[in-house]
Amino acid sequence: MGEVVNVLVAVAVVVLVVRWATSGGKDSSGAPSPSTVLGFRPKNVTPEMVEAVHGMFPDIPSDNIRYDLLRTGSAQLTSNKILERGFLPAPPPAYYTLYPRAAEPAAPGRPATATNNANAAAASSKSKKNENLLTRYHLEGRTSGTSIGEAPEDLGGKAVWEESAEKREASLRERKARMILAARERLLAQQAKEKEAGAA
Repeated sequence: MGEVVNVLVAVAVVVLVVRWATSGGKDSSGAPSPSTVLGFRPKNVTPEMVEAVHGMFPDIPSDNIRYDLLRTGSAQLTSNKILERGFLPAPPPAYYTLYPRAAEPAAPGRPATATNNANAAAASSKSKKNENLLTRYHLEGRTSGTSIGEAPEDLGGKAVWEESAEKREASLRERKARMILAARERLLAQQAKEKEAGAA
């Protein structure tokens, strides 16, 4: 009985030594293995997994998502981590030796997506400054349709439940347009009163 145990232990030791020798710090091409570079054995991550998590949390950089997925191997676990913490830590510099960035970063340690997001936000805020409710809802042609003395409750109209979804949507759109025009008229009336008071 003791000899069988000795043989099993010897076989286990040989298997472990062989596995350790063959899975050394370098792969067959001579480059360091991902587990050596990252410090853990990475799980299999597909681009679909990264896109799924990035679609739910667009403000989290893709590199942070991929790095966490390499650790967890599960989009659900990574999503739960984001929900609990509100962020994902940035990957270490060694990560970028295996997974280079698609775009050039603006500064070290700052993801490239932050620069792109800042540029997009600046462009959208610039266009929003030039845009008002009349242009957004295409009401430029209806600016003289309401009078200053009209009551806001008359402008909205009574809510009537239409039989089809299209009619309900059209009714809601019309009520919204009337409320926007009424608010504009009230603002113009207030500005006119302030001008009169300032001139007096």
